[in-house]
Amino acid sequence: MDQLHYTDAVYRSTPKPLSLLAKLLPGLTFYAKFVNVIYQAGRKAKQGQYSDADWCHSSIGIIRALESVGVCFEISGIHHVEQLDGPCVVISNHMSMLETGVLPVLIQPIRDVTFVVKQSLLDYPVFKYVMRSRDPIAVTRTNPRQDLKSVLEGGVDRLQRGISIIVFPQTTRTASFDPAQFNSIGVKLAQRAQVPVVPLALLSDAWGNGRFFKDFGKIDRSKTVRFAFGEPVQIQGRGTEAQQAVIDYITGMLEAWDKERQDGEKCLKCSKVGSA
Repeated sequence: MDQLHYTDAVYRSTPKPLSLLAKLLPGLTFYAKFVNVIYQAGRKAKQGQYSDADWCHSSIGIIRALESVGVCFEISGIHHVEQLDGPCVVISNHMSMLETGVLPVLIQPIRDVTFVVKQSLLDYPVFKYVMRSRDPIAVTRTNPRQDLKSVLEGGVDRLQRGISIIVFPQTTRTASFDPAQFNSIGVKLAQRAQVPVVPLALLSDAWGNGRFFKDFGKIDRSKTVRFAFGEPVQIQGRGTEAQQAVIDYITGMLEAWDKERQDGEKCLKCSKVGSA
């Protein structure tokens, strides 16, 4: 099964020379490779032959396609998932299509996992075969009561079978994080199933949301993709403290990354002024 190789519990991309096409047209170069990955995966899934190993192969293929146009990754904290004795609910912010494609190869080699996804993804051309083969939990995003019922019933069933669940509680994908729009559906599921939650902070705006087609936005290789898994949180009482702990973790990581990015931009400006 394909998997990333970590050094001191961290994966960092190794910069490599870019082709001329990747330098000039990073978006076109990446999306050509991405579409091929999805097409190959969809063809196998439609035939009922898409395995867990195939899912990881597709996922790492997306990472390599992004790296081939100069996008760098930094992934940390996966040991928090490795050290658990059983399944968990991974609760994350949601920025772009990138995390849906990348997360499988981070978690599936450790333990079985699936997503809570929008129903529309199960109707998406070609990709629907891949997504349906992963036994996801579908939600409408228009009927909160029915969505909660679907997640609780379907999620508990999968968790009892040893399958971890990835939840994006935001109402929509966005480059900014608004705690007020971050519902507690993941914590409620973990509470019902009596499993821990693992907070995940991610920064994936290197793959932007498109203006006309949301899944196909600008590829910006100047932005590092970051994933950071936090320590597992056990649910106590009604889960209010656990929900706040997840929000605090994501907020803290995003603020730290934003500061690091701003400091890097300041250094770059200073170096340009110094060389002028």
